[in-house]
Amino acid sequence: QVQLVESGGGSEQAGGSLRLSCAASGYTNSRYCMAWFRQAPGKEREGVAVINSAASTGYEDSVKGRFTISKDNAKATLYLQMNTLKPEDTAMYYCAAAQFEIDLRIAYADYWGQGTQVTVSS
Repeated sequence: QVQLVESGGGSEQAGGSLRLSCAASGYTNSRYCMAWFRQAPGKEREGVAVINSAASTGYEDSVKGRFTISKDNAKATLYLQMNTLKPEDTAMYYCAAAQFEIDLRIAYADYWGQGTQVTVSS
């Protein structure tokens, strides 16, 4: 079993930045595909960014050019650098991992973190 623990969330003003981290423990595999999803109250969980074992990345349209997903395999840690934050980015952010390629359009993964709250005010 893999455990994922997110950190780095908090409150920021529009235009600010936050860096989220996701520490993996237990049985980890650098070949896992990993992703960030988010969910705002009353809304469906949506994909934000994904990175596969070859370090190829993909992003939801609304965060392209603002967010950057990366990973450090040696540290078993996933990151999400969020710049130029907007109020629409307010949500609970979840780290996810899977043995298969994660599709940001579908909120399916093998493992999920507990989430970290991001609140962006105007």
